Amino acid sequence: MTDQPAAPGSRAQWALDTGVPHTARVWNYFLGGKDNFASDREAGERIAKVNPPVLELARASRAFLVRAVRHLTADVGIRQFIDIGTGLPTFNNTHEVAQRIAPESRIVYVDNDPLVLVHAEALLTSTEAGATHYIEADLHEPDTILREAATVLDFDRPVAIMLIAILHHIGDTDEARKIVRRLVDAVPSGSHVAIAHAVHSETMDEGARQWNKVGRPPLIPRSPEEIESLLDGLDVLEPGVVTTTHWRPGEVTLGVTHDVDQYAAVGRKP
Repeated sequence: MTDQPAAPGSRAQWALDTGVPHTARVWNYFLGGKDNFASDREAGERIAKVNPPVLELARASRAFLVRAVRHLTADVGIRQFIDIGTGLPTFNNTHEVAQRIAPESRIVYVDNDPLVLVHAEALLTSTEAGATHYIEADLHEPDTILREAATVLDFDRPVAIMLIAILHHIGDTDEARKIVRRLVDAVPSGSHVAIAHAVHSETMDEGARQWNKVGRPPLIPRSPEEIESLLDGLDVLEPGVVTTTHWRPGEVTLGVTHDVDQYAAVGRKP
């Protein structure tokens, strides 16, 4: 989510270029979806060749999202979510998980891929008691996201901000911290932030190198310490910043239980 918009806040900021792989569509391919183009599949195969575990990582990442949303909805009582970098709708999307537990939940999805917009409007349907809304925006523009989300959500009540496999597309770590801080500053005490982020390894770093040759936005793995620093100022829930499959493992694993090259955590705003 790093392309610069022509007109911030508009609903058609980014042109659909099917010849350039986009992370949302490649991720859809990894998850077994059909909403991708030849360029996305070719890039996905290229990455999987040098980083075979990426296919399991995609499933582990989705399983973490499900577990985190379940916890935040059922145990914490969150009823409002901003899911940034949502990607193409597949299965167990944030609103589906939250609204199965609390039908009144309200979810705002954010992405910058025009294909995601088309599918989101068709598939991200809400319960009658709740709401879903889609914002076409870039993570580099947190103020735009917050302004539009405020038309759907009540920022006087706790909000869960989902940043799943998106912060590693922000190249500068200081900028990534500032973006998270800006989002956190806008929500009240009791709000939460969930992150999942690619971590350095030989295969992940080579996969990122291959992706950065042809795809967008760029992929920048980080160390566990750098990932933890993204949650500075928040109370990190147990078990802390851990490999994705070790974050409160339970019945939702999507068949992946061993370590993957991604770390995850959930932090609470004091």
